Amino acid sequence: MTVTTSPLPPFSALHDRFHAGDFIDCFRVRSDMPLRAAANTITNFPGWAQALVGLRNVVVLPFGLTGALPADFAGQEKIGMFPIESETEREIIAGFDDKHLDFRVSVMRDGDDILLATWVHRHNLLGRAYLAMIMPFHIAIARDALRRVASTGQMAA
Repeated sequence: MTVTTSPLPPFSALHDRFHAGDFIDCFRVRSDMPLRAAANTITNFPGWAQALVGLRNVVVLPFGLTGALPADFAGQEKIGMFPIESETEREIIAGFDDKHLDFRVSVMRDGDDILLATWVHRHNLLGRAYLAMIMPFHIAIARDALRRVASTGQMAA
């Protein structure tokens, strides 16, 4: 059930987005969970993470940033609160563009592993400051999400 950092697999469509200066990270864990179920588990934030997202939404409101509220993406298929951009049998990419940055999360199946990658393109100083501020929380949420995928997958096996 160990979550490890990983290079982005060559098959990921996130490679097409990445440019110099962009942020990308990727974590992996062993799991037999189906891809869509893993994506749903990852984006079904526990209470502490939901509280952080709620706090984020209040803090960014005066800056005119998208709050990632369900009404923001009405009518679009989503995983959790993120609108799905693409889905294949190996990868689901979801996310959105905002004034300060564009971001996508990718949930992938690579053999016996589930991977979670995040790509961010910062537009301005606000985007840089925002990413720096949320980074410790991002890492904690991503690692926790994959631990939940691994433990749920093992219980189902």
